[in-house]
Amino acid sequence: MSYQSSVAQDTLAAAQLEMAGNPNALALRRPFDPVAHDLEASFRLTRFADLKGRSCKVPQDVLGKLVESLQQDYSQSEQDQFMHVAVPRIGIGLDCSVAPLRHGGLCLVQTTDFFYPLVDDPYMMGKIACANVLSDLYAMGVTECDNMLMLLGVSTKMTEKERDVVIPLIMRGFKDSALEAGTSVTGGQTVINPWCTIGGVATTICQPNEYIVPDNAVMGDVLVLTKPLGTQVAVNAHQWLDQPERWNRIKLVVSEEDVRKAYHRAMDSMSRLNRIAARLMHKNNAHGSTDVTGFGLLGHAQNLASHQKNEVSFVIHNLPVIAKMAAVAKACGNMFQLLQGHAPETSGGLLICLPREQAAAYCKDIEKQEGYQAWIIGIVEKGNRTARIIDKPRVIEVPARD
Repeated sequence: MSYQSSVAQDTLAAAQLEMAGNPNALALRRPFDPVAHDLEASFRLTRFADLKGRSCKVPQDVLGKLVESLQQDYSQSEQDQFMHVAVPRIGIGLDCSVAPLRHGGLCLVQTTDFFYPLVDDPYMMGKIACANVLSDLYAMGVTECDNMLMLLGVSTKMTEKERDVVIPLIMRGFKDSALEAGTSVTGGQTVINPWCTIGGVATTICQPNEYIVPDNAVMGDVLVLTKPLGTQVAVNAHQWLDQPERWNRIKLVVSEEDVRKAYHRAMDSMSRLNRIAARLMHKNNAHGSTDVTGFGLLGHAQNLASHQKNEVSFVIHNLPVIAKMAAVAKACGNMFQLLQGHAPETSGGLLICLPREQAAAYCKDIEKQEGYQAWIIGIVEKGNRTARIIDKPRVIEVPARD
């Protein structure tokens, strides 16, 4: 047996024991070996990504039609049999399901998500997938997750060696991110699939005051974004380093070093939990939020705007973008539609409606607690529950962290 295969088998065995709560699991871990690590990295996980990350989503207008009949099935009378106060069922068309339980004032908050690989590092791919699942809870202001399940599709295109190295690393990344979030993975489902997929289910039981209903934006609020845009452009540009025909289209506006920095900035951003951002929503009286993922900034802004109780609209003036990625997007003939707000993002930031007088404090708190910036990107004005980006938005170049 090769050292590499042995590492994979030991890693898988350790993961299985740790999930079962076995204290001897750590003894199975081998010390970090740079040669083995390079061999693992050489498998290039994105080779199995026919649709990268959250860009696999069904188009937003199509999805709206598909779920329309489900949305109509829920009536207030159905809720009232369980609750003494009206608790809205939300989630179909928004970020997660909130359903009243028959047990005294409690709600079930639940979400599921999965997608395709978009980075080469299997461990980071697992972390990104877990962070992406949890973001739907965080978008509701829910900061505690009681349980997670893992959903894993092992690609039929993988060789046995690739499977035995890549899949345990994805599992460990997912598990470590869950632990960082204060929760654990207790089960799930693993299948053989033409495409490699990774995702999960996040579940919380909470009281109504633990979540923020995303429908209370008022005129005068501002819009805050907690992660930069451009993840999809960054991961594509990184793959194009090995594809001369595509690289030639962008090499006049970006260097190889710029692309590698942007790629690592994107991985860092996508794997970062939105948990602190969610906690600070409560402190700063947020009026609603959504996470920015596969529909792009504008798609998710429009979705959030359409659910507001008040007659308001969102106007976006600023676009924080990973450094150089706006130029790359333009050089590609606008195929990403990044500056129009349609570029898919994977495990993006929270887009939050905040009172104007508390937005600056929110951004300051984020930077103080996490070491990352958040940006005021727009305003809430009187309108007809729509969202738009102005014709010439200000692009804020977000550099890689040191």
